Formats: sequence, C-alpha cells, structure tokens
Amino acid sequence: MELLVSIIIGVLTACGVYLSLRGRTFPVVLGLTFLSYAVNLFLLVMGRLTIGNPPIINDNAANYADPLPQALVLTAIVISFGMTAFVIILSLKAFLEMGNDQVDGKHRP
Repeated sequence: MELLVSIIIGVLTACGVYLSLRGRTFPVVLGLTFLSYAVNLFLLVMGRLTIGNPPIINDNAANYADPLPQALVLTAIVISFGMTAFVIILSLKAFLEMGNDQVDGKHRP
C-alpha cells in the first residue's frame, strides 16, 4: 500500500511540474493544482492515517489517529480551491484583454 501511495504522489508531482512548465495558462493552473494535490496527499500520509481509531489522545486509547495532518490538509484544500478559482478568473481576464493565453504575454500562432 505504501508503494502505491508513493507512486501516486510521484506521478502527481511529475505531472504537476510538467504542466507548470507549459506555455499556456490553463496547463499551468492544472499543474499547480496537481502539485497541491500531491502535497496534500503527502501530508496526509505522513500523519500515519489509521482507520477505526479515535482522533483523540486519552489514557485509555492504545492507538489513535493524529488529528493535526487531517486538519492541515482540510485547510489546505479550502485555500487551494479558493486560489485556483482566483487564478482561473485572473487568467480568463488576461485572455480577454490580451487575446491569447500565453504565460509570457507574447502572441504565438
């Protein structure tokens, strides 16, 4: 299972870096979204996600789930959704004003 999650994180990171280096705005936005997904998954996995255990530390619980990575990932998902919406609207505005969707602003056919 750890190997599968590691491969998924690696593929998301590779796709995110590749798309972030593209010349058009939509692949760049999609690449940054993939990178944020990879980081969120990495943070969640590093928190030792356990199934069926309470997220509360008390004297009676032998095993517990660490609630901090889950809270960090939930907050990161909300922030990345807001930032993605903002960047999409910003790139749409730039496309409508400049007439193309190139990242550097130069017109290429």
